[in-house]
Amino acid sequence: MNRLQLFPISAEIKENKLSIAGHDLATLTKEHGTPLYLYDRATMDSAVSDYQSALQKYYPAPASITYAGKAFLCKAIAQWTQQNNLWVDCTGEGEIAIAKAGGVPREKILVHGVNKSQADLNSAREYAATLVVDNLTELTRILDNADLPFPQIWLRLLPGIAVDTHHVHTQTGQHDSKFGMTRAEILQAAAFCKEHNLPLNGIHFHQGSNFRDASPLQQAIETGLDLAKEIGFANEWHFSPGGGWGVAYHEDELPQPDTNEYVRVIAEHVINGCNSRGLALPHLHLEPGRSLVARAGVAIYKVGAIKRRENKIWVLTDGGMTDNPRHAMYGARYSCLAVSNPMGENVAQVSIAGPYCESGDVVIEDLPMPEIHVDDLLAIPAAGAYHLSMSSNYNGSRKPAVLWLEEGSAKVIVKRETVDDLLRRDLGL
Repeated sequence: MNRLQLFPISAEIKENKLSIAGHDLATLTKEHGTPLYLYDRATMDSAVSDYQSALQKYYPAPASITYAGKAFLCKAIAQWTQQNNLWVDCTGEGEIAIAKAGGVPREKILVHGVNKSQADLNSAREYAATLVVDNLTELTRILDNADLPFPQIWLRLLPGIAVDTHHVHTQTGQHDSKFGMTRAEILQAAAFCKEHNLPLNGIHFHQGSNFRDASPLQQAIETGLDLAKEIGFANEWHFSPGGGWGVAYHEDELPQPDTNEYVRVIAEHVINGCNSRGLALPHLHLEPGRSLVARAGVAIYKVGAIKRRENKIWVLTDGGMTDNPRHAMYGARYSCLAVSNPMGENVAQVSIAGPYCESGDVVIEDLPMPEIHVDDLLAIPAAGAYHLSMSSNYNGSRKPAVLWLEEGSAKVIVKRETVDDLLRRDLGL
């Protein structure tokens, strides 16, 4: 398969150089340095359009798309969500503050979190219209501040069914998961809401992230609808089967997963399940954070050294696990192209690693590549989700700059972090 299919939809090869949205990537790095992250607006807009079209085709009742802030959230991304009429899923007061600063209105902010602090709950009550309650203790904490308004409350169900993804780190719906409440706990929570006149009007669950087979969602939807019937939701209620639909990170994973099929499976099962139970169709919410933004992002690294070992060629770059920990955490597989001569003939397998003092500071292992030289630029696709949002300052690294790309425009939306930024928070003795 052609690796270019992993890149944003505006990616092209012109005069043997890689470009995105008409911008030569080598030229961008001369102005902005490396490591450098690029986000292609056309790819993000196209992903939203695919979801919106599928919902219009398959679901006859109200439906919304929620952007998962944990994938990557900054003020520019928050502003983009409102240009596309999206809700924003925030985890805690930090993400709520970013969403608010980016112009996301109260009615479009949805708050998640497995162990929300009182500050998180207060922020949710002040700025968000909807709070997804994860546990029974959280319900009692909601009552603590009488001066703040109550958001609409959804209860997070633990369905006891996982999707086919990483068995430890990206599954969330299995019986022993730390997320959500069992059926008995959900009913207890619903009774608590009724007793205290809390505005309960929704059920949410999430089974895992970066999966391709939507069939495990069907049994979880059945469980959620059974609970909705038992709780007694009437004409206006909300139902969210989460998100987590995958993207291709490596050419072995192409073609890209079919958004249309994902939406069809969910919509048809919700419709049939509600009809068989005499339930009104809910306002359906999908939370496709990764599949809205991952393909839109590209990381650009510069090669600093090459080491040839007996059974390994190491290509050492200026980016790695501090801006992309996914290989270290999940064993995630990536691909890449050289910015210059991107379609050159592959001559050897190389492993691409970063400059940090960890053996796990590896991004790509054993990938066939053309001849690579010191100072070459490498472009890593599918870098838009769960890279920068999980980045760190390990070894004193500074977080990279982020550019927003449109035809004719390349705008810095996140400044490159500096040494002064690191020292500003460090007060000493």
